[in-house]
Amino acid sequence: MLYPSPASVSRALYERATQFLPGGNTRTTVYMKPYPIYVARGAGSRIWDVDGDERIDCINNFTAQIHGHAHPVINEAVRKQLELGTCFGLPTEAEIDLAELLCGRVRSVQAMRFTNSGTEAVMMAMKAARAFTGRPKIAKVEGAYHGSYDYAEVSLDPSPANWGADPSSIPYAQGTPQTVLQDVVVLPFNNPEAARRLVLAHRDTLAAIVVDPMPNRAGLVPASAEYIQALRAVADEIGALLIFDEVISFRLGHGGAQPLWGVEADLTTFGKIIGGGFPVGAVGGRRDVMAVFDPSGGKPVLPHGGTFSANPVSMRAGIAALQLLDHAAFTRLAAMGDRLRAGINAAFARHGVEGQAVGMGSLLKVHLTAREVVDYRTALPHPAEAHALATFMLGLLNRGVFAASYGLMALSTPMTEADIDHVIGAADEAIGDVARSR
Repeated sequence: MLYPSPASVSRALYERATQFLPGGNTRTTVYMKPYPIYVARGAGSRIWDVDGDERIDCINNFTAQIHGHAHPVINEAVRKQLELGTCFGLPTEAEIDLAELLCGRVRSVQAMRFTNSGTEAVMMAMKAARAFTGRPKIAKVEGAYHGSYDYAEVSLDPSPANWGADPSSIPYAQGTPQTVLQDVVVLPFNNPEAARRLVLAHRDTLAAIVVDPMPNRAGLVPASAEYIQALRAVADEIGALLIFDEVISFRLGHGGAQPLWGVEADLTTFGKIIGGGFPVGAVGGRRDVMAVFDPSGGKPVLPHGGTFSANPVSMRAGIAALQLLDHAAFTRLAAMGDRLRAGINAAFARHGVEGQAVGMGSLLKVHLTAREVVDYRTALPHPAEAHALATFMLGLLNRGVFAASYGLMALSTPMTEADIDHVIGAADEAIGDVARSR
């Protein structure tokens, strides 16, 4: 069934949802106009919606499902844990096992703390930095997404109308307190000199610099090595912490993103793929910094709890998922990503349409522009580009490929070379749609 359709079961479900959920929605990122597509089931690299339409899943729950859907090894690990219980008011061995596995993969992580989402992980990392340094301010990159915490959302989507020569603290949500804006320093991406200058201007009050080395909302272009090394150096110079947000970028390699950039963070946040498809988040880092959470000597400097944090179902699913992610799996995912990016870029050239696929490893993003994308401002689509992207994404959707509406794709291990061929073919035809719409 072509989307949208008045006969769609998804449309009927959405109309029902509007009676009980604001705008028929409980998760802004999955909202679609005129109605969202409701999924019925998933298996491997495929999903089926309630109308029976089959699609290759190229977003995989916004990068979380690196093994696709219903992986038998993960399912078996979960089944075994379900028989033993789903959550307790006591710790279980599973959290030790997953922490040990992650600490073994990421050299900079010596101790860990589990949460229920990437948002919570970033929130706790920021709070830990404040507790450790005794300073109030956080620096973050313009346009970079770090979850739904007030401080993390600052300048997530500033418009050209409020751009200055230097980024400024712009609220994302109505009602953001002015005090929050005052305690967030916003940095330009991939501009080492400007970032250093802005950090030094707050040297006595800055607790941490938070950075995603390949921020999706800021274009999904990799940070330059010079930029990351400049942030590491200036953090050390002023006594602030460097926080790497690897909630998404941890899927770039066996040890995550840090080895690829040759840097070690003081704190690292995790989520998505470390839960094997179940709710999860984690913050880890230097043992002395992580000691702010330690309750063994009485009330910790930073108390932290969570009814479902480190629940054994998420822990066991995460262990199974990470054990499946060996070096060969990452090599294969990266090769598929390279082939897909090259195929889409060749299609843009063939049709004479301005556009590009960027990214690294199993992550890619399509931009309907020929200009060089280096940061949030160069990635922000002009109105004509936004219209072209919407045409392209609808073309993919109606040719059996599901990706994020803003052009993001995340590959999974069950994908085959035939799946990549299908996506390239669908992209080629969707680019043709764009060419004909002009």
